[in-house]
Amino acid sequence: MKILVTGATGFVGSAVAEELRRRRHDIVGLARSESSANALRKAGLDVHRGDIADPETVTSALRHVDAVIHTAFNHDFSRYAENCKADGRLLDALASALRGTNKALIATSGTAVTAVTAKDELSTENDRAVDSIPRSASEAFLDYADGGVRTSVVRLPPTVHGAGDTAFVPALIALARERGISAYVGDGANRWPAVHRHDAARLFCHVVEQARLGLRYHAVAESGIAFRTIAEAIGSGLGVPTRSVPNDRAEEHFGWLAMFAAMDMPASSEWTRDTTGWTPCEEKLIENMHSADYFDAPSS
Repeated sequence: MKILVTGATGFVGSAVAEELRRRRHDIVGLARSESSANALRKAGLDVHRGDIADPETVTSALRHVDAVIHTAFNHDFSRYAENCKADGRLLDALASALRGTNKALIATSGTAVTAVTAKDELSTENDRAVDSIPRSASEAFLDYADGGVRTSVVRLPPTVHGAGDTAFVPALIALARERGISAYVGDGANRWPAVHRHDAARLFCHVVEQARLGLRYHAVAESGIAFRTIAEAIGSGLGVPTRSVPNDRAEEHFGWLAMFAAMDMPASSEWTRDTTGWTPCEEKLIENMHSADYFDAPSS
């Protein structure tokens, strides 16, 4: 297939593009800038110039491809809710343009879009996104499955890890280095699911190749790691103490990370594995933090 990949120079998208090439698909990478276009060409990919903030510049590529994998997202967390709405608008435009074509449109969401209320409960692929959670805007396009678009969504955990990670765990490490302690909220029993970027990439490929209608998949290798365990690994890696922060002081310590640091969001991928044959095989989060240079001092 010829597949348009948005975010093809990003942390997850580049792994997706690499795995698609290994499977002998043709890839068109979306590039906003000339530097991104050059990086894609250097990787051996075709280029379509466009910007996720301008849907028309993306939809113009659709007639030339057989499927779309959308991994791009604006990760400016100071505008998180606004960026989620923009992502929803882009997906709506893409799905509308693909109506009646029977082409696949695979998008990215997060496992945290569902609500886990019981201590022994895991969110599943059957759970619909909660409307009050901003990222749920990225799943509304699934309704276009009724209009001849093979829509599916791959939900990623907050901890997609591997060499080159710049997301939550590196942010926690930077904070612990700055503050001289690695912290967790309360008893730290709240759980984060995790997956290695290469395992996630393989799932995206399974999903686009099978191209079913209106389904949600969980790219979850580890269903829930206690946040205290992550904090202790950070403390050990940096050689700083690990301590609890009371709930009422979480924002003071963690800043914008406070909401995420306190979230309990364990997730299952049992249905995804049974349905697609996907089997995670990469390193788990804690060992990968040590093998992938997470604790290297930042360059000056």
